[in-house]
Amino acid sequence: MAGIAPPGVGPTLLLGVMSLSTFMIVVFVSDPSGIVSLVGVLLACSSAFIGFFHRDPDRPISRENGILVSPADGRVMFVVRERSIGRRPTQQEIESGGIVVDRYMGDWFPESCPEPLRYSTEQRWEKVSEGEESASDSIRIAIYMSPLDVHVQRSPLAGNIVHMEHRTGKGRKRGPHLRASRKESEGNERIRTVVEGDNGNRVEITQISGAAARTIIPFVGPGESLRRGQRIGMIRFGSRVDIRFPADDSEVLVARDSILFAGQDKIASILAYESE
Repeated sequence: MAGIAPPGVGPTLLLGVMSLSTFMIVVFVSDPSGIVSLVGVLLACSSAFIGFFHRDPDRPISRENGILVSPADGRVMFVVRERSIGRRPTQQEIESGGIVVDRYMGDWFPESCPEPLRYSTEQRWEKVSEGEESASDSIRIAIYMSPLDVHVQRSPLAGNIVHMEHRTGKGRKRGPHLRASRKESEGNERIRTVVEGDNGNRVEITQISGAAARTIIPFVGPGESLRRGQRIGMIRFGSRVDIRFPADDSEVLVARDSILFAGQDKIASILAYESE
């Protein structure tokens, strides 16, 4: 259905047909109590809401060299320079001890990777103080999506998906589901996708569920090639998207509280990146 993301087409049509059916009963049979009419109105409103939430408008995608576009609609929660200070432990490291436990993010091994965005799994990060910058630092931009924003995410650059992983809270099949507007929500259920551009540099996009957003739906998978601005997935009902990219040779083009549109607005200029 034009203008609606695939996960929303079925529910929108189903509720719409059910609403139409109830109105046909009212017209061709009878509804002396008005209950059937009320049900029809409620079904029509539900169909309209589901269609509105799953809306997926076309966007003009910039073809300017060396830029990253926003992966999500929403408001910038923060922009921060970070360094890796840990990584997910192997089973051997867990058994040998020395593991750091975070109440939101689970177990960590306190040893960072020299090239953080090339590590195959999730890492632990901390803010870099002024004057302590290093070549391996990354920039993270966190984007909060309210229930009224478009919830389809797009690729910030052209490249190949080299890694995807799904994470939940420690010991959970799903969740946790903290409010996405809180910084601690980075420990919520999430899907982390690493995209490698043609020049070998990598960008990490993390789709994070919120208190009401309980479903992350990827449209793509590992090994797939992406165009800049291509749709990569969606999160239902209020959520957050974080993007990380190398700090060196980059210029951030947004600030806290900036309002962004996925695929359309530029968030950073990266000299090393090439055009599509």
